[in-house]
Amino acid sequence: MTSMAHDTDPLVAPSRFASGVGFAVAGAASFAMSGPLAKGLIQAGWTAGSAVTARVLIAALVLMVPALLSMRGRWHLLRANLGLMVTYGLIAVAACQLAYFNAVDRMQVGVALLIEFTCPVAVLLWMWWRHAQRPSRLTATGAVLAIGGLFLVLDLTSGADVDPVGLAWAFGAMICAAFYWILSADEDNGLPGLVLAAGGMTFGGLALLLAGVVGIIPFRASTDDVELAGTTMTWWLPLVVLGVLTAGLAYVLSIEGSRRLGSRLGSFVGLVEAVFGVVFAWLLLSEAPGVVQLFGGALILAGVVVVKLGEPRVAESPSAGQNP
Repeated sequence: MTSMAHDTDPLVAPSRFASGVGFAVAGAASFAMSGPLAKGLIQAGWTAGSAVTARVLIAALVLMVPALLSMRGRWHLLRANLGLMVTYGLIAVAACQLAYFNAVDRMQVGVALLIEFTCPVAVLLWMWWRHAQRPSRLTATGAVLAIGGLFLVLDLTSGADVDPVGLAWAFGAMICAAFYWILSADEDNGLPGLVLAAGGMTFGGLALLLAGVVGIIPFRASTDDVELAGTTMTWWLPLVVLGVLTAGLAYVLSIEGSRRLGSRLGSFVGLVEAVFGVVFAWLLLSEAPGVVQLFGGALILAGVVVVKLGEPRVAESPSAGQNP
């Protein structure tokens, strides 16, 4: 059974669902750590563009060897899916990052994140239009709860300036993020998630590097020490963690989670990244969350549960466990 079938077929093994949630939550936690680490580097003199490009390229290097080893005897899959890996790298990695950076250059970070993180709604609409999967009332209710909770977690109650160009970039980032979930969840191609992540990081990293060289995104790096959690450390340590854990490991875990849960539910579970982001900002940057943010986190979790309840009922089938 393929992951795209998870969005259409109610017969999915409960064990596969449980492991999918585990992978997706772990991936979201890994992604969330990138914000505080990147902020520490930026405060030490790095630009956001140079930090994320280094992050993606480090991830590509770390994943390349195990990815190639996993393909022994199956090299035809690489040839058959080269276009997929290029598309994944350009859209789900590079374009998403570029659109987000251009958005935050013109508007508040929280607003840009809110728009990008509404990508689960875009996934719902895509599955409805492309696969005739009309969301149930419970799924729609869960979506409203989750997005409302996201609004509170990002603490946007103070108001924000609206820039039309910034909004366009933010919606572009949202569309790219939706493509990320849709492409990640599709295992019909037979390509291991590890290989998809490695290929995406490689092509995405090269695209970001090219964008920096031609001046689309500003590049500046520094060897000054970085301060995190009240501790001063050498600059390369958070950079390595940023690449290995918040990109390499995060993408692999997230892909495995979305392939077990399907793109719809996987994208909503991915919203817990915002909750973990607040937690890591508290632990690493001493930015304690407020009561409103904690309540928002609870709403996101409630929304994910309601979305799950709105999905087709889970049942065990002889074929459900054959492709864990």
